[in-house]
Amino acid sequence: MSEALEELGAHVEAKRPDCVLGRAIAHGELTLDVAPSNIAGLVEFLRNDGNCRFGTLIDITAVDHPERARRFDVVYHFLSMQQNQRIRLRLSIREDEIVPSITDVHPSANWFEREVFDMFGILFSGHPDLRRILTDYGFRGYPLRKDFPTTGYVELRYDEAQKRVVYEPVELVQEYRQFDFLSPWEGAQYILPGDEKSEEAKK
Repeated sequence: MSEALEELGAHVEAKRPDCVLGRAIAHGELTLDVAPSNIAGLVEFLRNDGNCRFGTLIDITAVDHPERARRFDVVYHFLSMQQNQRIRLRLSIREDEIVPSITDVHPSANWFEREVFDMFGILFSGHPDLRRILTDYGFRGYPLRKDFPTTGYVELRYDEAQKRVVYEPVELVQEYRQFDFLSPWEGAQYILPGDEKSEEAKK
């Protein structure tokens, strides 16, 4: 299997040296590091070339590496049902870089790219409708960035007086942050046999 993947990687690199920056095989999968500016042309080549025929786009996602100058990896997964092979494309970009959309080659990339934009804040040039898809339109921040707070920035609730949903800054009420670690059933109306607290713990 790895020999076939090595041949595939060498074939793509030889045919598109303008796109491929490096390649690696790990866990039975081929990964190509590619230049962001040429991603659409490479994806089209992988779809049309007779030795590749990667006609199915499986997923587009991203990984945040805040310690790097090229903070984000945008990752594409493709499947060739004819060749029974998978390939992963990975491109590294700075936070202010824009990635060319591949929706002209794979229309199914539309919602994948919107999700990457929504979760990471990565922009795709040429996308027909780049807007949030999972969070609310007024959502602040990008939840899958590693510097995004786990509590978020705002919370929403329905205001009965205003008859609408309102946004408010997150406030963690301190009383809900008091934990009793003596029993996993703290607060339950019943206690399972063997889970009673000792007399010393109650004092």
